[in-house]
Amino acid sequence: MTAQAPVEGMPDDDGGEAGQGPMSGLSTRRRWTLIALGLLRASGIAILLVALYYLVPLDRPSPSSLVVALVLCLLVLVTTMYWEVRAIVRARFPGIRATQALATTVPLFLLVFAATYFMIAFQDPTTFSEPLTRSDALYFTITTFATVGFGDIAPRSEPVRLLVAAQVLLDLVILGLGIQVIFGAVKKARTS
Repeated sequence: MTAQAPVEGMPDDDGGEAGQGPMSGLSTRRRWTLIALGLLRASGIAILLVALYYLVPLDRPSPSSLVVALVLCLLVLVTTMYWEVRAIVRARFPGIRATQALATTVPLFLLVFAATYFMIAFQDPTTFSEPLTRSDALYFTITTFATVGFGDIAPRSEPVRLLVAAQVLLDLVILGLGIQVIFGAVKKARTS
């Protein structure tokens, strides 16, 4: 493939304008191929994580294993975020890599809380306003993350309310700091 002149308004790397970034020397077809492959990989990662959520046995929790599982999952999340930022900084096409990082870290974050809510509700169905299936727990987590909280499912016990409050605070951190770090890594990679 031969490099073509940048097309006005054509993204060079799902963020910058043509002629300014790592994709500027690529043909239009190659750029769109890379973007499509990046989006396909990002979608595949998200689908795989959701599939794992539905397949992993979560119906045998004890109170101590629940706390251990939550702490381990949050450590996995922090480690994943660290490696994703490193991968963005080192990537040839950091904007595409950032999309993949978001497709990994955001679903992982949501699924950690969904799994936790499911295990809590499985252990004691009275902790929420209704018994939770995995889908209910995921729905509750997403509506809490999106701050819409329809109210059809609500925590009833004080510890679960505190956990939901912690999720809301972490949602703000993920949305604010997490996205800032990812896009900062993209900017750093583009300038180095």
